[in-house]
Amino acid sequence: MQRQGPAPVTGSGVPPQSGTEDRGESHKPERPQTAGESAAAAPTYPPTEAPPTAPTYPPTEAPPTAPTYPPAGAPPAAPAAAPATDGWPRTGREKPPAGGAVAARRRLVAFGRSPDALNLVPLLVAAALWLWALPGIDFRDMDQFGLLDRFPVVFYASLAVLTGGFVLTLRRAGTVPLWPATYCAAMLVALKAPPAILYDSVRYAWASKHDAIISRLLTQGTVHPGTELSGGMSAYDQWPGFFSLDAALVRAFGVDAAASFINWAPVALGLLTVPVLILVYRTFSDDWRLVWTGVWIFQLANWVGQDYLSPQGFSYLLYLTVFAVVVRHFVLPGSAGALRDRAALDPAAAAVPPPTTTRQRAVAVLFLLPVVVTINASHQLTPIMLCASLFALCLTRRYRNLGLLAVTGLTMLVWNLTMGRELFLETLGTLREKAGDLLANSRPGFAGDPTGPGPELVGSANILMVLALGGLAVAAVLLRRRLVRSALPLLLTAAAPLPMFAVNDYGGEMIFRVYLFGLPGAAFFAAAALVPAAGAAGRPAALARRTAAVALPVTLVAMLAGFLPSYYGKEGMHYAPPGETALTRRTFDRAPEGALILAATGAFADSYYRYDRYERWFFTEQEVDENLRMLKDPAGYLAGGIPAGRPAYVILTPTQGEAVIGEGYLPEGGFARLGVALKASPLFAVVEESRYGLVLRYRPTTPG
Repeated sequence: MQRQGPAPVTGSGVPPQSGTEDRGESHKPERPQTAGESAAAAPTYPPTEAPPTAPTYPPTEAPPTAPTYPPAGAPPAAPAAAPATDGWPRTGREKPPAGGAVAARRRLVAFGRSPDALNLVPLLVAAALWLWALPGIDFRDMDQFGLLDRFPVVFYASLAVLTGGFVLTLRRAGTVPLWPATYCAAMLVALKAPPAILYDSVRYAWASKHDAIISRLLTQGTVHPGTELSGGMSAYDQWPGFFSLDAALVRAFGVDAAASFINWAPVALGLLTVPVLILVYRTFSDDWRLVWTGVWIFQLANWVGQDYLSPQGFSYLLYLTVFAVVVRHFVLPGSAGALRDRAALDPAAAAVPPPTTTRQRAVAVLFLLPVVVTINASHQLTPIMLCASLFALCLTRRYRNLGLLAVTGLTMLVWNLTMGRELFLETLGTLREKAGDLLANSRPGFAGDPTGPGPELVGSANILMVLALGGLAVAAVLLRRRLVRSALPLLLTAAAPLPMFAVNDYGGEMIFRVYLFGLPGAAFFAAAALVPAAGAAGRPAALARRTAAVALPVTLVAMLAGFLPSYYGKEGMHYAPPGETALTRRTFDRAPEGALILAATGAFADSYYRYDRYERWFFTEQEVDENLRMLKDPAGYLAGGIPAGRPAYVILTPTQGEAVIGEGYLPEGGFARLGVALKASPLFAVVEESRYGLVLRYRPTTPG
């Protein structure tokens, strides 16, 4: 049978279609049919003939391919696709079965080479190390160093990795601020969440005291500002705002007491403080690197322990909120002057916020008034600090808002003369004795020097942290004067609490509160000393950048090393096992109402349990000389202070032993001698003794 020649090809490369069916096309050899071709091109056979059967071949041999004849001038055909494992041929139009996996691998490789991967990897590594370290923290067997020698090495490694990752994120902080924010939140959780996760009791004796106040408020449903309670507990009924809010939270959460969430307060308050600080810092700087470094330093320098569930921690957050609103929305018209000229400012300085009219500021005062009232209803000292900060702002032209200062001061005065009248008048009576005594008012709360290597380490770390923060802030003030010019309000408010040293000692706490309220401004300028201005040219700017590349991570690691002993070095006096708490409660339940409860110090769990039914005497919380005299005859000294006919019990717990040494009330070994002497005296009978503590009952009828 003669083969037909190839059909002529048109300009499109497609053979022309024949209009007849009897030109012998059925005798032309056909090329194999491929997917997508018309079924009409398949060969036809007479009805009486069956189609030829294709020959079979062994599995190892492929059947011969029928010859094909491309049109003249057409490009050579692509080689036939190899048969698939399922026996069906693949064509070039089908996607490879692994195409999705290949695309996913390509996306993964692309992400691995992106800056986001460089930011994510340290975060994941730190999280893995931190989670691995948690079960290994032996908090039930703390010694004189608190948790410092109970943290595994991997815990410290996780904090170091977080610090390194944070420094890396600062390279793109202006374009991707989410990464520094994530690291700040992660560091806050890593530093302060372990007690909340691990502890099986309330951390910190003062937190358990506040839990007792909230429980009493829930039970009685009201406050009694005129009722006198021992140990200064009447003040909590005179400033009940914070405790009323917590009582509402207990009801809203459906829990039995605030103790169920009280250990999470440092984490919650810290996370709520971060956005407020950002608002404050962004008011004075456009450099996100400086802003986030300031937030990071604030977290590391906030070691004073006022972030627990307390009126001070809550009021401090509100104080920062008022301050943020004022610096952003209370700028007087025409007060910026030369600060509107960017050429006269530091490259990192932010533009002065737009001015507001008198009417706008008056409306803002009305919105701030409930916050100011809440501060006054919750805490005694914070309203004074707020007035001091507003007065400092009035020293600048930008924020000379005398109306806001007057409203804040009047609110404080009204509260002090009504709800807080008794304590207010009592405090005024002490001013004659304490006003102007700078040395005594700036002394820390402990009566003497801490004894033992652990407390001594804590005291040294506190001093070094203050010196480091202050030194960095002073360096920035001297070296970046153009930034100081625009951020002068922040500098003035950092110094505003200092005159409080001339007024009162606040129960030995004034030095810590002055530090706390000056911390936002100090942290900002400390960050300015470590983060050079972006875009500055010249040899000095290049030298500053090279120096900062080394100084920044080294300083942050050093501050981290200072935070840990300052915050966790006395943890032995902050954690009490449930057995110790149960012993304390049994003693109170055993004592008749109106009895006198004696303890070496009030710094132990549940020391204020049912505080409205008993009187308390924490007999070492006095001058060291008086305590040394007490140790010569503990039984006789205590018996001499118990009123005649008054039932009395003595509670001595391991937590108290840590506290009296850590606060310097007793010399080393003094607490143990105290317990031995009381047990040996006929004036006191042992009621209960175990590894959780010693309970004795006073026996006045026994001859001595």
